[in-house]
Amino acid sequence: MTDALTPETLLRAYVMGVFPMADGRDDPDIHWIDPRHRGILPLDGFVMSRSLARRLRRGDLQVTADQDFEAVVEACANRPETWISRRIQSLYVSLHQLGHAHSIEVRQGPNLVGGVYGVVIGAAFFGESMFSTVTDASKIALAFAVHRLRAGGFSLFDTQFLTPHLQSLGGIALTRASYHALLGQAVTRPATFWPEGYSATTGAVSGRTQASTHTS
Repeated sequence: MTDALTPETLLRAYVMGVFPMADGRDDPDIHWIDPRHRGILPLDGFVMSRSLARRLRRGDLQVTADQDFEAVVEACANRPETWISRRIQSLYVSLHQLGHAHSIEVRQGPNLVGGVYGVVIGAAFFGESMFSTVTDASKIALAFAVHRLRAGGFSLFDTQFLTPHLQSLGGIALTRASYHALLGQAVTRPATFWPEGYSATTGAVSGRTQASTHTS
């Protein structure tokens, strides 16, 4: 699968429950991962702490969608140790151009300070990576992503692994068999990352009525 890897074969891999990783930016090889325990972020169980809600309502961060996908992937890969090789990065850019990969961007003024990106198949969103250069930016990106996915009819937010960061936001771990059962249902259901008439204020995302930031 690696030698003939195309965006289409990558999508088939996701449907099978596996995802790609590399050993570094310049690694030409791709390893296919199907963890014994899979992390997911339940779309009806995102934990919005009081401190995060207050951070949202400060209004100093602006949140958008699909306005700078390539920059988000580049920022996610720009760390001393990364699984996002240049080859994998190129494949995600191709999936974005085909409408199968999306990003949430968080900016402070003109600066991109956080974001998350992932792959979409049916009603499944495969969260690939996120980054943050200011406090809570990645959490805010996830909060807006969850809000958008719920509005678009998604049923699965795959986080691959369960980290303490994700667990604090409501993430849970499933057995491989349980995950594959959810996956099989989700990829056959209709959903959209761009629901008609969708908009999100910080008030809506944080569960309050006050609004100051929006995502397009």
